[in-house]
Amino acid sequence: MENLGKEAMKTIKRALMGGLALTGLLFAGAALAVGDSPGGPAVNEINLQPPATAIAEELYHLHTFMLILCTVIFVGVFGVMFYSVFAHRKSKGHKASHFHESTTVEIIWTIVPFIIVVLMALPATRTVVAMKDTTNSDLTIKVTGYQWKWGYDYVKGPGEGISFLSTLSTPRAETDGQQPISDTYLQEVDNPLVVPVDKKIRIITTANDVVHSWYVPAFGVKQDAIPGFVRDTWFKADKTGTFRGFCTELCGKEHAFMPVVVEVLSADDYAKWVDDQKKKMAAGADDPNKTYTMAELMERGGKVYASNCAVCHQPTGKGAGAFPALDGSKIANGPIAQHVSIVLKGKNVMPSWAPTLNDVEIASVITFERNSWGNHTGDILQPKQVADARNGKLPEGGDHLADAAAGASGAAAPSDSGAASGAAPAAGGSDSAASQPQAALPANVYFETGKSTLPDDAKAAVDAAADYAKAHPDAKFTLSGFTDATGSAEVNAKLAKSRAEAVRDALKAAGIAEDHIILKKPETVTGGSDAKEARRVQISPAA
Repeated sequence: MENLGKEAMKTIKRALMGGLALTGLLFAGAALAVGDSPGGPAVNEINLQPPATAIAEELYHLHTFMLILCTVIFVGVFGVMFYSVFAHRKSKGHKASHFHESTTVEIIWTIVPFIIVVLMALPATRTVVAMKDTTNSDLTIKVTGYQWKWGYDYVKGPGEGISFLSTLSTPRAETDGQQPISDTYLQEVDNPLVVPVDKKIRIITTANDVVHSWYVPAFGVKQDAIPGFVRDTWFKADKTGTFRGFCTELCGKEHAFMPVVVEVLSADDYAKWVDDQKKKMAAGADDPNKTYTMAELMERGGKVYASNCAVCHQPTGKGAGAFPALDGSKIANGPIAQHVSIVLKGKNVMPSWAPTLNDVEIASVITFERNSWGNHTGDILQPKQVADARNGKLPEGGDHLADAAAGASGAAAPSDSGAASGAAPAAGGSDSAASQPQAALPANVYFETGKSTLPDDAKAAVDAAADYAKAHPDAKFTLSGFTDATGSAEVNAKLAKSRAEAVRDALKAAGIAEDHIILKKPETVTGGSDAKEARRVQISPAA
């Protein structure tokens, strides 16, 4: 037992020396990680971000201290274990000692962990208490999480009354892989949060829909935003600059697209920013009781669209991926009540805009969408009509697609989807678009039973697609062949495909490029009382 004790003491000494050596390496590595490079602060890829607040500084030191402490414990415990296994192995003639219930060992492995926990708990508790002390703040800002953006309301201190939405400004072409990504990919917004340096900023968080989380690593701030609850945190930036964070709670499909950007300004620059913001607010104050002209609504609607809608539907209104085109769509050209309802309530991945846009903004953006690009409905929506729609009374009229469909033979009624499905008729006057034939899509071509020869009455549907292509040169078309539920499914599928190919050839002959025509598999099996619907090919604009 005496020899075993001496060996154990030697082993512990060796382990402590190894731990001290490793600690020195960790300090050296930390110094390199946050040190200055010739071009400025080194890019930190494996450690915490360089702190910009006192709390973040404490968190950084706690992180380093805990890491070193855990490393020393790891090296000490496993050093003793591996040394004992190697130095006292059976092949060297050592025999296992037999002993039980050592009071000394029991005391040691009770007291030592207790001391370690105290060493870790005291500084951690002090930091956590400081993080929760939101008293005596110089500025209070309410942060509201939306799917998928942040809303900021300055509720106390310099800038009180300022409010805006902060939305991702990374071009959709980058997220879709159509162009190279920038250095600030998915980390740039149209309206960053702006605060003064060396001032205590209280952040109040909540959410409009699901749980979000507001996080800025350089500030040491991370606070969940929960619907129906109000929580708070704070920070005090000790240097100016731009600091970036993100939502850290999985909040839905666009979770990765709601970054946090905070600009910390000097006291003078912040005062200038507040003054500029209040002037803009005064100049752009909305009067919900005013009757606006088309020009006023179009100008305001263009700005609202660019800030809130263009990132998904594209500045050209052509849409992208899961987001349907608005140019020529049945939403922007159909009943205005449906258009208003979708904007207020949302649909599929599109959120409700009722909480974030006021009546004037909604009226102006709907007017803009119905009278921009290839849409020339002439419809004007007033803020008072939006207010009525919020209370359940939707506006009437505006079904321009129905007007176009009524004058086209062989064309089917618009579907219920939100995808682009037709071109709106132009407003009156000498506009060149008014002289073009109106394309009513989707359109159907009906075949005879068991045959794939193009019928004589297919010309109306083909001409409708050709007219649509002239009005929208970049448009693509999908051909969906339908089949009956009776008989051989394989034979029916082949028949539906050959019918779609016959329509494709007719569209090519009408001047539509083949790479603009997409053949779809028979996606629907129909039949029953209306056998005619089971032997058709539908021509639709691609979403």
